[in-house]
Amino acid sequence: MPKASYRIARVHPKDAPTAHIPEQFFVRNDAEDFNSPEGREWTVIDSPFPTSATNQNSAPRDGWEVGSVVSENQFTLLAPSAPLNIFGMAHNTGAPGRALPPQAFHKAASSVVGPFDPIKLDNPEARVEPEAELTIVIGSPAKNLTLETARDAILGMTIGNDVTDRDAQKSDELWISAKGADTFSPLGPWIVVGLDDEELEIGIVHNGEDLPTSTTKNLGWGVEEILVYLSGFMTLQPGDVIMTGFPAKSQAISAGDEVICKIQGIGELKNPVIAGASVS
Repeated sequence: MPKASYRIARVHPKDAPTAHIPEQFFVRNDAEDFNSPEGREWTVIDSPFPTSATNQNSAPRDGWEVGSVVSENQFTLLAPSAPLNIFGMAHNTGAPGRALPPQAFHKAASSVVGPFDPIKLDNPEARVEPEAELTIVIGSPAKNLTLETARDAILGMTIGNDVTDRDAQKSDELWISAKGADTFSPLGPWIVVGLDDEELEIGIVHNGEDLPTSTTKNLGWGVEEILVYLSGFMTLQPGDVIMTGFPAKSQAISAGDEVICKIQGIGELKNPVIAGASVS
């Protein structure tokens, strides 16, 4: 298993003074074993995105100052960043993807949810599928990156679930309605810094069933190439995330299901599936 240097999470304290004033803090854990006692104790840190307005710590208070140690039972995990931009790579698996020019799509920031948050299906008749994807988290502003400098822009990696309405995808060439719906971008559970992402196993567990897996080796375009492509026409911002593609197998989901996206070296992103708004 690739060695990771440390994890960063964005969390909401369970003892928040009022629900009307949402709190968020960034915390860090250096334990190699995520499930060890040491792996469940975190230290409050300054925001890893100092220039991002949406990714700042709330005002410090007792027990939540920088340097304070907090246990996992004291907080709820949020999506690991509040991104300005969410990108996905289209047609990015294996040789067929490599044969095409790189192509990205944009997902709405409002589609982001965190671990254990529900994926809401507004249309119960639509075929909706999850996609577990290695997701790049941008740490610093980046424009016109090269293959040699691309890694400088990365804070770390997380798991993204690129939930997709296959029916809408057939009729929407830009995929906005297929991929940008509310709750269609679960992210988490944390950011892993220093992860060797060359060949990580990726898979989905659907209602307890392990679906066939694949690895990041089977992505058409690699991490550095993706960053060169995207930064060639726009400035990537701290907190932005890039879903790199889904090389494994999926199944359609329905209300009542549970989806777990798994990536070696990062962990599991678990979300229930519920019925959303009624279709008129």
